[in-house]
Amino acid sequence: MTLPSLTEIREAQDVLYRFMPPTPQYSWPLINQRLGAEVWIKHENHTPVGAFKIRGALIYIEWLHRTEPALQGVIAATRGNHGQGVAMAARLRGIKCVIVVPHGNSVEKNRAMIAQGAELLEYGHDFQESLEYARGLAAERGLVMVDSFHERLVMGTSTYAMEFLESAPGLDRVYVPIGLGSSVCGVSAARNALGLTTEIVGVVASGSPSYSLSFSERKVVEAPSRTEIADGLACRTPNRNAMEIIWENVARIVDVSDAEIAAAMRAIYEDTHNVAEGAAAAALAGALKEQERNHGKRIGVVLTGGNVDADVFARVLSGEMAQ
Repeated sequence: MTLPSLTEIREAQDVLYRFMPPTPQYSWPLINQRLGAEVWIKHENHTPVGAFKIRGALIYIEWLHRTEPALQGVIAATRGNHGQGVAMAARLRGIKCVIVVPHGNSVEKNRAMIAQGAELLEYGHDFQESLEYARGLAAERGLVMVDSFHERLVMGTSTYAMEFLESAPGLDRVYVPIGLGSSVCGVSAARNALGLTTEIVGVVASGSPSYSLSFSERKVVEAPSRTEIADGLACRTPNRNAMEIIWENVARIVDVSDAEIAAAMRAIYEDTHNVAEGAAAAALAGALKEQERNHGKRIGVVLTGGNVDADVFARVLSGEMAQ
């Protein structure tokens, strides 16, 4: 897969902004003090579904609507944010949408997907099992599978990266959470399209290390996913296309523990009064882990979403999830 060009990213922005405005990027003084650096946060928690995934979903569904006029419906597997994005994009186009989630998925994310008009099905114990079930169901029902990694999704994520890199002052490096890889690939696309030298650092949950292992071993490595706080980073099997782009464009991948992610969630709330779900706070956790390297630098942090269940967030704020 090749990364989208500058022209393709601009075209994706033209489509996207018919449905939502750009999100803001702010430098918060307390976050700057905490890291000893000038930190710019990209607030993808401010989209219509509270996460960056709506961007790729809108670009993907618009493309399907244009190229498959007989489209009967779409299906996706998700832990939540991808499903919310697909469900909203499908609703806007009047397309049937089926979403498959694993058992024990976020109650509030499930409710949000149903509210968007999706048919919600529970299957499997993790994302991978849900994904395999969804693929079979797509063939059975005649639905189009909206994968969690696809070139159209990368075009979507590249739009927030373009906003970020063009609006913030020149960044020395940017920290990006990695689930299946669409975000970090979108940031790579925008950086390359703009001809910048900004260093890209991926961040994964240490309880879900498949991407960091694959990065260090230069081959796709499967690994168990046991993170309890960052469901958006819970990936057992890396996407090969994403890994090819990551190997070529990402400087390194930082592993952060659930305790470090919880601490970053608290820091974001205390210092900015924004809510970050676990996967989104991982980027700040990665920057904090590299605090010495970042001292005096200008860095970017992608806050990918704020969709965390109330009871989980209450436990995070209380310090109950600190260990």
